[in-house]
Amino acid sequence: MAKPKPARKFKHTSRAPNDADRTVGENVRNFRLERGLTLADLGSSLGITHQQLQKYETGTNRVSAGMLFSLNEVLCVPVESLFQDGSAPKKKVEGSASDDLRRECRFWVEKAQSARTLKDMARILKALSTAP
Repeated sequence: MAKPKPARKFKHTSRAPNDADRTVGENVRNFRLERGLTLADLGSSLGITHQQLQKYETGTNRVSAGMLFSLNEVLCVPVESLFQDGSAPKKKVEGSASDDLRRECRFWVEKAQSARTLKDMARILKALSTAP
């Protein structure tokens, strides 16, 4: 007689997108817009088409673990921030606003293409950090 299968903790009857997929998509869109990126800009950085990125953002397609990692790298955000539900109150951690700004600065530094641009950015940041 066959052994019964153990009950699953999460019941997924299909591979269709669920609420978590839609939340991730909404957050990807918000991070993209915060950085002033178009669908084509971010899609190109991720190695996908803008149409595929749009499907992720709208929750039409599920985001793979590998794509989550790529989003983390390209957007310079912690993976867990992609899963935060915007309707739930966000947990405020001491210094989180500063951490968010540091991540955004890192994003723009990583996006810089030329040594001259990086040098100019460093000069500006240095001047601002010593300003009263």
